[in-house]
Amino acid sequence: MNSLRDINSEAVLQFGPYAFHLSQRLVLEGDRPLRLGGRALDVLQVLVEHAGSVVSKEELIAQVWPRSVVEEINLRVHIAALRRALGDGQNGQCYIVNIPQRGYSFVAPVQLSPEPVAFPSGTVQKLLHNLPARLTPITGRDAVVGSLVRQMPVRRFMTLVGPCGIGKTTVALRVAELLLQHYRHGVWLVDLAAIDDPAQVTDYLTRTLELKVGTTLETLAQRHALLVLDNCEHLLERCQTLIETLLHSMPRLSILATSREPLKASGETVLRLPPLAVPPASGLRSVAEVMGYSAVQLFVSRARARLHGFTLREQDLRTVRDICRRLDGLPLAIELAAAQIDALALVGLQAQLDNCFQLLTQGRRTAVPRHQTLKAALDWSYERLTAVEQTVLQRLAVFKMAFTQDAAIGVISCDGLPAAELIKVMESLALKSLLSQEQGGGVTRYRFLNTTRTYALEKLELSGQLRTLEMRYAAYISKTCWSSGRQVALQLVE
Repeated sequence: MNSLRDINSEAVLQFGPYAFHLSQRLVLEGDRPLRLGGRALDVLQVLVEHAGSVVSKEELIAQVWPRSVVEEINLRVHIAALRRALGDGQNGQCYIVNIPQRGYSFVAPVQLSPEPVAFPSGTVQKLLHNLPARLTPITGRDAVVGSLVRQMPVRRFMTLVGPCGIGKTTVALRVAELLLQHYRHGVWLVDLAAIDDPAQVTDYLTRTLELKVGTTLETLAQRHALLVLDNCEHLLERCQTLIETLLHSMPRLSILATSREPLKASGETVLRLPPLAVPPASGLRSVAEVMGYSAVQLFVSRARARLHGFTLREQDLRTVRDICRRLDGLPLAIELAAAQIDALALVGLQAQLDNCFQLLTQGRRTAVPRHQTLKAALDWSYERLTAVEQTVLQRLAVFKMAFTQDAAIGVISCDGLPAAELIKVMESLALKSLLSQEQGGGVTRYRFLNTTRTYALEKLELSGQLRTLEMRYAAYISKTCWSSGRQVALQLVE
């Protein structure tokens, strides 16, 4: 059906139970929209417009990525997403086929409606969005996703907070997907990692919302919509001001933000995202029991995707548990480790964990740069710290276990870093999710994630101060142990 190549942009292409509204960039199955990202829609449009013909992989890539150099894997990912969304292969229906050595062909009959087809009542308003297609299932986040879906329409402004690689964006996008039907004027993702200048935030937002030039945000006062403001941590003050302005002027707007620290804007509800669950050492009695923990579920699912036939065996339980524990239950770290299962096998992965940043370098090519490797994700946080915050983070890395403020003062405080300033910086690092805080016995203790500590130790070694700080740490521990032993001896004498 080559005549489809020169169709009017307002036309609608119909195939099977689907209607592709070109001008709206929307595919409907009846009155239900398909959740497809922009690139997947571009691929689908090229294939449908050439229905019945073979489109080479090179031609598809040239049309969908005209100004970029991409690998064939990018195309295969979006073809797979399209097939899943269309139910390709179900009930005997086939839409997209791979012609070996030639390319892809859209093989289902396509009908052209020259005039725009009316949407079912309210469909367009309810289902506008720019959410990307989700390519993999989400593991271990049902409870937090459900909580957010219930709370968002009521609380209006919530911030997901946690360290890099914890999965904040993944959770936020899943919540947005599930709330598509709720917001009449759409759900919009605004990825602030794309900009560094606070002065660009408002213009970037208006472009994302596809507003006409000159349109002000005040004209959106009655919009019933959800904004997902992703990666706010480097633009905190501007985000705080913008969010307060939007919530005041748009009473039907909801905002879900992600950040490595709270925004401290009026009306904010903060939800800290925990790591995935790792089995305790005592919970290794069977494969079924270990597979009940979300960190292991994610590792196994990604390992199977990488290595066909991978199976978790009882003799592997301690190894997999150790890998997930030493990677802190961080989804990004677990995914990157599992991606090398075919090259290193389980024992090889475990052996390489002491060198985790060299190990976790084979990132996801389709991910944004800061999520392609674990080091890139930590660089994103580290580079936005002040000089004194960077120094304190490095020096604290000599602590191998949880430590108190007094211990930190005893080891790393000096004339250039007095105790009061050190405590203030430690609290700031905890807010930024680079340290975690634990309460017990009326005492606050701080702890590193293993991956963050390894990163900070590397920075400390590069600074040339590692040996000095290790000696100060050893002296403090020795003094503390001697003092504690003397106190115990005195108590026994008394």
